[in-house]
This record gives sequence, structure tokens and C-alpha cells, in this order.
Amino acid sequence: MAALVATALTAATLLVGGAPTAGSEPVWAPASSATIHPGVQMFTEGAQCTANFIFTRGDDVFIGYAAHCAGTGAATETNGCDAESLPLGTPVEIDGASQPGTLVYSSWIAMQSGPRPSEDACNYNDFAVVQIAAADVSKVNPTIPHWGGPTGINTTGTSTLSTVYSYGNSSLRLGLEVLSPKTGLSLGSSTWTHPVYTVSPGIPGDSGSAMLDSQGRAAGVLSTLAIAPLAGSNNYSDLGQALAYAQSNGMSGLTLALGTEAFNPSQLPLGI
Repeated sequence: MAALVATALTAATLLVGGAPTAGSEPVWAPASSATIHPGVQMFTEGAQCTANFIFTRGDDVFIGYAAHCAGTGAATETNGCDAESLPLGTPVEIDGASQPGTLVYSSWIAMQSGPRPSEDACNYNDFAVVQIAAADVSKVNPTIPHWGGPTGINTTGTSTLSTVYSYGNSSLRLGLEVLSPKTGLSLGSSTWTHPVYTVSPGIPGDSGSAMLDSQGRAAGVLSTLAIAPLAGSNNYSDLGQALAYAQSNGMSGLTLALGTEAFNPSQLPLGI
């Protein structure tokens, strides 16, 4: 069964979670008062994860997290082409919402429903979206806490030693919000993943959280904590690839919502 913090171990990794452009969007709640936004905690049958970005499709509004957050297999099952998942339609609790959202897309389910993709995709296409109940849409803002943005979607990868930004919300931090914002350095990227070092590193419960590149663009979804060869680093699934895959597998028209607040990388990473 999925661990309480939706984290899974492999021999070397520990699960932690043209470009599409924003189209017409709902009227968002002010960033200062919105209760549903990137960085809130999400619970799927007790398994805890962190939301990454807000998405829209027509009048519908969705919140993203990692596909493994709805996993049901053993903690060692990290390959999305083989690992089991709760079905679409599963209710997902969202902090700040009056009622559960609904799991409407999982890359794990999508990859197992068609031809098997590359092993790189199987290992790192770790993305799911939950539809927010209509009654709660008025409480949503797409801005990343602390950093602002996203300003768009990264489609070119992150270069080695470029700066990245994230926001985790694991309950293991005991509510210390000062530890949620984090910044770090990319270790390069491949088609499906961005390995990074951040301060502090992503931990169980941060699974699914957003990564922004140095321009504030949506770049990744926190998926794994590496044990080897880069101990203590995190792997983020590439958001551009994961979103394009979703659009081609049942979620046509799914669009990233841009932040209503400007990206501000000059803020100290720990909010001091």
C-alpha cells in the first residue's frame, strides 16, 4: 500500500512526485487570501503530497501533484509503467478546499493503457492532476508561494549549475513554513528529468511539488530523492514533457495557469 507520505524506494531513488501556453482563465482569488494554490498539501487515502501547479481546461480548474501520490504498490515500486495506482475518480483531499477534488489523470495509468513508452518515461513521467470541485474554484490562485510565477513553461531543460526554485510543504517540517521555500542548482537535465541539489532538500511529503527555473518558468514536479550516485539530490519530472503527454492521453486542452504575482527570485530562500 502507498506509504503515508507517498514515498517509494528503489535501488537508487526514493519517490518524494511547441510549449503549451495559458489560455482563458477563471477569475482567480487574490494570492494573499486564496486557500488553494501550489504548495498546499494533498491527501490520497492518507498518502500526503504537495501540489505543484494550477491548470485549466475550459471552465474546469485542476491542481497537479505526482502520479505516485496515488500509488498502491509496495514502496519499491517506482516504475510508472508497472506500478499500481488508485483508479481515476478517486477523491483527493486538498487543504483549503471545502470538499475533495477528483483524480482525473495519472501518467502511470496513461502509460499502462497504451504502448509502453521509453524506460526514461516509465521512470520519470510522474504527474497527475486532480479536478477541483466547482464550489471551490473561487478559492484558487495559481501563484507559487514565496517565489511568485510561474511565468510559463520550460521546454529546453535546465543547464548545469543554473538556479532552480521550489516550495515543499511536508508535514515532517512540523509546520515550519520558513523551511518550505528552497533554492538550489540544477545538475543538468535529460528529456524526462532534472536532477537538482536544493537547500533544504525535498523530503517525504514534498512529493509532487513545483520546480521553477531561473526565469520563473514551470520546469518540474518533485519525484524522487536520490541515494546514488548523487546522494541527497532530488529528481524532478520534466513538466513540459509530462504535460504534453497528458494532453495526448486524455487531457487535451489542459493548460498551465500563470501566476498572478511576479516571479521574485531575489527573496531569501528561507524567507528570512
